[in-house]
Amino acid sequence: MPKRKDLNSILLIGSGPIVIGQACEFDYAGSQSLRSLREDGIETILINSNPATIMTDPTMADHVYLKPLTTKSILEILKAHPQIDAVLPTMGGQTALNLCIEADKKGIWEDFGVELIGVDIDAINITEDREQFRELMLKIGVGMAPQATATSFLKGKEIAQEFGFPLVIRASYTLGGAGASIVYKPEDFDEQLSYGLEISPIHEVMIDKALMGWKEYELELLRDKNDNVVIICAIENMDPMGIHTGDSITVAPAMTLSDRTYQKMRDMAIHMMRSIGDFEGGCNVQFAVSPDEEEEIIAIEINPRVSRSSALASKATGYPIAKVATKLAIGYTLDELDNQITKSTSALFEPTLDYVIVKIPRWNFDKFEGSDRTLGLQMKSVGEVMGIGRSFQEALHKATQSLEIKRNGLGADGKGYRNYEQIISKLTIPSWDRVFVIYDAIQMGIPLSRIHEITKIDMWFLKQYEELYSLEKEITKFTIATLSKDLLLEAKQKGFADRQIAHMLDCYESEVYNKRTELNINRVYKLVDTCAAEFKAMTPYYYSTFEEEIEKPDGTRYVENDSIVTDKKKIVVLGSGPNRIGQGIEFDYCCVHGVLAAAECGYETIMINCNPETVSTDFDTADKLYFEPVFWEHIYDIIRHEKPEGVIVQLGGQTALKLAEKLSKYGIKILGTSFEALDLAEDRGSFSDLLKANDIPFPQFGVAETADEALTLSDELDFPLLVRPSYVLGGQGMKIVINKEELEEHVVDLLRKIPNNKLLLDHYLDGAIEAEADAICDGEDVYIIGIMEHIEPCGIHSGDSNATLPPFNLGEFVMQQIKDHTKKIALALNTVGLINIQFAVKDDIVYIIEANPRASRTVPFIAKAYKEPYVNYATKVMLGEKKVKDFNFNPQLEGFAIKQPVFSFNKFPNVNKNLGPEMKSTGESILFIDSLKDDEFYNLYARRKMYLSK
Repeated sequence: MPKRKDLNSILLIGSGPIVIGQACEFDYAGSQSLRSLREDGIETILINSNPATIMTDPTMADHVYLKPLTTKSILEILKAHPQIDAVLPTMGGQTALNLCIEADKKGIWEDFGVELIGVDIDAINITEDREQFRELMLKIGVGMAPQATATSFLKGKEIAQEFGFPLVIRASYTLGGAGASIVYKPEDFDEQLSYGLEISPIHEVMIDKALMGWKEYELELLRDKNDNVVIICAIENMDPMGIHTGDSITVAPAMTLSDRTYQKMRDMAIHMMRSIGDFEGGCNVQFAVSPDEEEEIIAIEINPRVSRSSALASKATGYPIAKVATKLAIGYTLDELDNQITKSTSALFEPTLDYVIVKIPRWNFDKFEGSDRTLGLQMKSVGEVMGIGRSFQEALHKATQSLEIKRNGLGADGKGYRNYEQIISKLTIPSWDRVFVIYDAIQMGIPLSRIHEITKIDMWFLKQYEELYSLEKEITKFTIATLSKDLLLEAKQKGFADRQIAHMLDCYESEVYNKRTELNINRVYKLVDTCAAEFKAMTPYYYSTFEEEIEKPDGTRYVENDSIVTDKKKIVVLGSGPNRIGQGIEFDYCCVHGVLAAAECGYETIMINCNPETVSTDFDTADKLYFEPVFWEHIYDIIRHEKPEGVIVQLGGQTALKLAEKLSKYGIKILGTSFEALDLAEDRGSFSDLLKANDIPFPQFGVAETADEALTLSDELDFPLLVRPSYVLGGQGMKIVINKEELEEHVVDLLRKIPNNKLLLDHYLDGAIEAEADAICDGEDVYIIGIMEHIEPCGIHSGDSNATLPPFNLGEFVMQQIKDHTKKIALALNTVGLINIQFAVKDDIVYIIEANPRASRTVPFIAKAYKEPYVNYATKVMLGEKKVKDFNFNPQLEGFAIKQPVFSFNKFPNVNKNLGPEMKSTGESILFIDSLKDDEFYNLYARRKMYLSK
């Protein structure tokens, strides 16, 4: 039975702005889904309010509505498109499902004759209403932890009395574990119960007996209308129950599960999926397993939609879950669809992995001063990385190298903890760096049995750590000259970076690199093929590893490499690594457009990135994807293997930019703006000389390397002062100080956190208006793609400000200065590609705050507002294929577009919510207004000074 003939036009609901608990994995799912529908000739209508994503690009759907996710917007769209046959809400996370339920309750789908596909309302209601779900599970014979529902404070107290502590409180209809907590002591119960009841949209909580220390697993399922079910991936949480899966280190395939228990778990998951409703699509099921010989299985929850783990499972297996789930929702069956990997078998198969993947979350606690950094049932991470290796150890090392937190992997970098009490405390109370602390504990000599007793992490994982430390101890007995080939190969196979081995041997990283090159210990690249090489895979999706040499009968030796280098001209695009505050999905948008533009110019495109949530790491975005850490050693090996014409660094945010110096030093061509120009913009002294030479005003400033220098400078510059470190993104460490005590305290703190950094002290222009401009420059001509005025005053980070396009309150005289300064600076910096410049306007004088010759956070917003493919144009300029004058710019915007920041403060209830120069927002939405008389603009403007914190 092929696809349904009655579905010709489908509405897809996106997930809105990025918040903690719902990030760009739904953007990835939605993008894949839209492409999947269009392949079948179906008209696609998308609603999503997020301007930063590739999903809301005009090329992705036939009609894109950048509107708030409300039933009011849904009604407007259904009236404008009476042809819509069905709505697909399963790609937009909990936000889309909640909106879908609300529209259903209001009778909107029925009124317009719109069918719900991919899920049914009953399935959503059963899985969200924990009481109903529990009853159904017991009826079908699936075990659940003792639990009960409370819709009032009194009922909650009664349940607690009956069950005893510890208890788990979970709020109904929330995302990312919002409102969930583990309560160990009766005195903490009242507060957590009240919070859970308050945060649940239906004011209901489920109270469970806590299964502390049990192991946690997730299965990803797909089902078609003929009731064929496949399990795409089994994911094991290294962290035991008690930590939200989005904050857990996860591993695929499952490592410590007996085959007997896995088969039982499979049967239970399929039984559960069939029992909650009759629908076609994806499903995610979570289980707890007792950590004893019995391996008792208990169901935790089931989500009848594409989940956070679906993106991970898709990247881990190479099986495009969202794409296939969409095909199933429109009537195909699994046996009719092609396996996207082999192109020669059907999609009715379960992937088999001959490699291991490890996912590690990425947190941003430093943005939330005073936040509770312990991990629990409420998700707190803002992004994640994934490492692929031949073994758990290699994958774990690659994931830790991808995090970009100034660590080179596990141990062997001199940055571990040495204090016994501190180590025990960090093991006892799960914290964001526990993945590293386990290694420190073993290094200190704490027995594995004790670590297991404290953390309840399975002994198998701890033994893997112990083996790594034993190898490190062995290597330290040698020097670079005496280290054997076997030992060096073993260290590389277990994922140790060259710079970690250099640390063990007390030599330079380059010496280790030269030694392994000399001994022919080189990276080889393997296909992610999902069939464990049983069938030939066709997807150009690779990970690296190290293998023993094979000897042929004629005596020649070689190592097998799946990545065949073509003779086409190639370019590499460096991705932006894990999402974090200050560097989010907007850089993924830029990377995807960069890849597509380079392909249009006839280049073979190569993408390097390690973020499993993004569209840039989809197996068919670039001609070749290397799913590797954006970490020097890995990148250099890929470049040596592929020999590209050059590398694009200005689309991947600070992650890619930070590698520009190394690339330049090793003689690798940087396409677009040169490293010297990038460095000049970052070096405040040189940049100010450039501004002086061009007669452009800037706030008085000075550079200090010690607290003493900063105090001396403050006498010349006058308070208030803006203090910030060099080479950071998202305003990290920036603060406005108003006296010498505050200045000294902040400078000492910064130099402790970021040693050897130059600090910049600017006189802060109190009460100034902030504005910014983005432009494309080819070294001769400059085209300004957009000028934005911030509603909030100068001093609030641009990423946290409401930015209005075009400006609403800047006179002709000021606008002319902004245009002149932008053009002068872009040309003086020899910019080739994109540049973003930020301004402070005071007394009709435009001062320069900073210039960044790279893609900025606002480029996707401007592109969406003006309906112009600016990143495509900028990439063609970087490649030297086009000049600015070759483009026919035609921006279209009636009224104003406002970029509105979205915050996730609800995850950190006790944190100071004041805004300042350090960015705190996790995402953004776009608001279109016809005029400044609009109520929403008036409300924003009235609140503009409320948040400013010194």
